[in-house]
Amino acid sequence: MQARRGASRMVWAVAVTATVGTLAACGGGEGSPVGAGAGADNGTAADGSVTLEFSQWWEPELPKNALRGMMDDFEKANPGIKVKLISAPYASIQQQTVAGAASKTLADVVGLDGAWVNDFAKQKAIADLTTVMKDAAYDDSQLASQIKVDNETYMIPVVNFVYPMFSNTDLLGKAGVNTVPSTRSEFLDAAKKVTATGDGAYGWILPLAQDAPNGIQNDVMSWAWASGGSMLKDGKPDVTNDAVKGVVDFVKQLWDAKVIAPGSLTMKEQDKVEQFTNGRIGMMIDSLAHINLIRENNPKLKFSISAIPAEDGYTGKRGMPYASWGIGISDSSPHKAEAFKLVQYLMSKDVNSKLSSVANAFPGNKESVPDFVQSDEMFKTAFDIWNKGVPANEFTGLPTAEDLMRTFDVQLQETLANGQPVDTMLSNVQSAWSSKF
Repeated sequence: MQARRGASRMVWAVAVTATVGTLAACGGGEGSPVGAGAGADNGTAADGSVTLEFSQWWEPELPKNALRGMMDDFEKANPGIKVKLISAPYASIQQQTVAGAASKTLADVVGLDGAWVNDFAKQKAIADLTTVMKDAAYDDSQLASQIKVDNETYMIPVVNFVYPMFSNTDLLGKAGVNTVPSTRSEFLDAAKKVTATGDGAYGWILPLAQDAPNGIQNDVMSWAWASGGSMLKDGKPDVTNDAVKGVVDFVKQLWDAKVIAPGSLTMKEQDKVEQFTNGRIGMMIDSLAHINLIRENNPKLKFSISAIPAEDGYTGKRGMPYASWGIGISDSSPHKAEAFKLVQYLMSKDVNSKLSSVANAFPGNKESVPDFVQSDEMFKTAFDIWNKGVPANEFTGLPTAEDLMRTFDVQLQETLANGQPVDTMLSNVQSAWSSKF
């Protein structure tokens, strides 16, 4: 029952934001270029069998062979359809997918971050799934949410991840911090104490690589959402408000105190996770998707998760950043019907339960229930955080969402590295963002 309640709350959040045009939702294996086969031939063998390319960043973040095993089961249930996984870390898939969308050479089935959807839909790179579902006589009432542009579905969230704060229990303990910070002032104090322990440890880590600027969404703006703040007003940019200014001032305070790990200006999400996994970082904001990866790569690491600290004095519900592993179909795929069979399979009740369980995520099918709700204390904690908070991610569905993040990133770097005043930074961002709406 809890899983269904969490899913239904997400539907509500997406529905409300869709009404104002800002949909709520964005962060290995057989590595060949995305769409290598889709653009070169029609993927049909001499015997009539079809090979679908499926590009995504999910496989490296799942237990070994988990996704491949599901594809094998799909192939057994659908004779004549084979699935070739094209897998790479998020940043690599992002770059390949953007290039594939521009050249109309996307894989048949494509993993999507919600922040890409508006651009890809307007480029006509991804298919209108409303039509595909209708052609397949698919009952979409089982879906927890759908990501739409101009009232047509282009992405289905397969599983959904909350982005809590991760804390290295040993590092905090060594620094004399016995309680996980719940306010910004407590966080700053803890970050200073962890950094002061030396041995290359830092209190916080912040990825700001401009070629993969999702750090603005996950690691910066999430502080505003955690305290009920917003970067929008009536669906339009509003980044000069007190909530956003307070976040930038806070990040600059952390920067000036030298408690942020070096290399932030060129760091990507996977670098952040690697440094935390290696025991060098006290706290980071990150996806639940990486818990398995951290446990596998450093079984001895003791860490916990908690809600992102709120502004001092804030007593309302915490905005909980979340992201989806979304799925779509290439508009240029000659095998849309077969591709949707794979989508339908992944969204089926039992398979979606299995996928959400191994991914440690919340399901995209309203009837699915992940195993971890009962079996893993850390994920039970995450589910509690989710249920007590309000889902928040204002970038998904915005026009040129990646460019919006990048513009903010460029200006933030000017402020952190070169001393640009915060008010000037936010004014520049407001002007640049407004031109996109």
